[in-house]
Amino acid sequence: MEKRKLSFWQIWNMSFGFLGIQMGFALQNSNVSRIFQTLGANIDDIPILWVAAPMTGLIIQPIIGYFSDRTWTKLGRRKPYFLAGAILASGALFIMPNSPVLWFAAGMLWIMDASINVSMEPFRAFVGDNLPEKQRTMGFAMQSFFIGIGAYFASKLPLIFTHLGVQNTAPLGIIPDSVKYSFYFGGVVFIATVLWTVITSKEYSPEELEAFEKHKETTFIKEEHSAEWFITNGKSHLSKGILFLIVSALFSVLIFHYHLKKDLYVLSLGLIGLGGLAMLVSGIMQKNNNTENGFVTIMNDFQFMPKIMKQLAWVQFFSWFALFSMWIYTTLAVTQHIYGTTDTTSEAYNTGANQVGEMFANYNLIAAIAAFLLPLLAKYTSTKFTHFIALVCGGLGLISIYFIQEPTAFTMEWLPMIGVGIAWASILSIPYAMLSGSLPSNKMGYYMGVFNFFIVIPQLVAASILGFLVSKFFDSEPIYALLIGGASMILAGIISLTINDESKIIIND
Repeated sequence: MEKRKLSFWQIWNMSFGFLGIQMGFALQNSNVSRIFQTLGANIDDIPILWVAAPMTGLIIQPIIGYFSDRTWTKLGRRKPYFLAGAILASGALFIMPNSPVLWFAAGMLWIMDASINVSMEPFRAFVGDNLPEKQRTMGFAMQSFFIGIGAYFASKLPLIFTHLGVQNTAPLGIIPDSVKYSFYFGGVVFIATVLWTVITSKEYSPEELEAFEKHKETTFIKEEHSAEWFITNGKSHLSKGILFLIVSALFSVLIFHYHLKKDLYVLSLGLIGLGGLAMLVSGIMQKNNNTENGFVTIMNDFQFMPKIMKQLAWVQFFSWFALFSMWIYTTLAVTQHIYGTTDTTSEAYNTGANQVGEMFANYNLIAAIAAFLLPLLAKYTSTKFTHFIALVCGGLGLISIYFIQEPTAFTMEWLPMIGVGIAWASILSIPYAMLSGSLPSNKMGYYMGVFNFFIVIPQLVAASILGFLVSKFFDSEPIYALLIGGASMILAGIISLTINDESKIIIND
């Protein structure tokens, strides 16, 4: 018994919601630093204000994935989650650009990113659930196409509204109308496109998915562990948790004693400390034979994740560290390094900020095209070599921004972004295509959520150390954050060559 082959338009419909999801995500990425700076944030404080977004994803996505694996309603399995997320995210998009003060904007970023996360990861699992293995590459490529198109138009929206006569500047502390209208438009598209997917696409029932699993060439054996095994594993989690908490405490003391940037507490307390606490709780539960609960299952499944996921972890880490440095610092780098201003009320600043929107739009347009070309390269070479080439192109693109002297449409808006767009297309599709075939259907949502750890953790690391590095070693010049990001992406490409991947790229006729 095999999953039915879907038509092009069926794959189109099931991926269409990503158009709206990515419009919301792109509006966030290309405008939030601008909003924070407009509301009075200092350049050195921008990264820490972004912490809420990745921290939310770290917590929410595996939980949403875990429960979506175990959900079946009249609406389906995954659809209730990305519909609920769409409703919440659309509301947040209407409120965010009307933030009266900085702390309110930071809070709205947390709510908006949490809602987008609720929508996003079930969509990834949706492809794995509904498509046969031979069509998964096409499914993830289609998602990448809609991600690229959605982000392209979202990034251009402030400039489009400016050309339509909407004000692009505003008094001190006020978000320009061009940004506000862009968020309103994005909110409408977000909910409309997700509703389209919910209405036009069907899901397999849990019984059907179980039947498909039995007929796969690769079978996944459910391991039954004894009480003794849980006790032993619990002791291991306890010792690791205590070690993490000790390291967290020592690191925090060093930050306090040497008056280092408070951003570093995100790393010492937020990542190391919370990770140690989670291990400690898991260890106590397993030692006390409290093993039949979701938290212990999540912790143990993370410990014994598939080998390919472990191999991809470092590639994802350095890839997304680079992307986060780009999203946080491109507006700041372009306006200061190229346009020579930090005055958010000036015409030069807002011209530069709009040009960053053009840059972000262009790399997403390139990604939409590259999404269907990269599988062709992978077919004749390999997935890991294709990923290597794409990531090196992206790294060189980021580094090239440093050398721009005349910000023309070609030299700034297009040339650096060609490489970034190729890398973005690869990051959004190839790792997921490599991963999905190694996952059991009854844990597809959970492991897709766990895979997000390797997207979120580098973002938290970037948010905690980039501000420190830029202020400590580069005289608060944000352009150097892009150089660090470019080097990080090239390193990710080199590491990708070490992945032991035997998956085949299949191009459908």
